[in-house]
Amino acid sequence: MDVVFIRGLKISTVIGVYEHEKKQPQSIVFDVDMLWDSQRACKSDDLEHALDYNAVCKRIENLCLQTRFELVEALAQTVAECLMTEFKVPGLKLRLSKPDAIGNTCDVGIVIQRGQRLPA
Repeated sequence: MDVVFIRGLKISTVIGVYEHEKKQPQSIVFDVDMLWDSQRACKSDDLEHALDYNAVCKRIENLCLQTRFELVEALAQTVAECLMTEFKVPGLKLRLSKPDAIGNTCDVGIVIQRGQRLPA
């Protein structure tokens, strides 16, 4: 298995438990590593056989814009379930951060792994 990755997917959405977070969109950032057997794509050089990371990015963005969550944990789980189901990803590691959530930090967030484990 190979790993298809997305780094720094930045989306503006409403997420949070505090009243000020529920009123104004804020940036969240995704890093996603997805297990994928890319052998067919390597041989065919055809997007139909690849994991289309553009489509994955658009799906994550649409999920963030269509739903409202209070917790990053809930959003991360929803995105993971979606990617594994809709794109047939057998395993993934997803990092979701809120860079502007707490003033004196670089960012805060969560890292989850679902399905088959990725190589170290």
